[in-house]
Amino acid sequence: MALVEFGAGAEEDLGRILAHWIAHEPAAADTRIREVIDGCAVLEAHPLIGRPLADEKRELVIGSRARGYVALYRYVEAVDLVVILAIRAQRERGYARGL
Repeated sequence: MALVEFGAGAEEDLGRILAHWIAHEPAAADTRIREVIDGCAVLEAHPLIGRPLADEKRELVIGSRARGYVALYRYVEAVDLVVILAIRAQRERGYARGL
């Protein structure tokens, strides 16, 4: 089982996503952010499940439509570690920090 860690950028993204849900649908905010975090947990057992990108990065699609997100991550096979680099809504164009 791979260890999954959220990098500083991904933590910032989770905060931004949570703030959005609190502002627009406060009753569902905790559930929505938990769905994103739990979606990333699949990488513990299946670290190569995401779509391959350049620079040894991958993207994992979590959920769909208005509740859909994409996690950008890197799997370091030598130490069986997944580092989540960024998270964005599927409807967003690009990642917040231009990764």
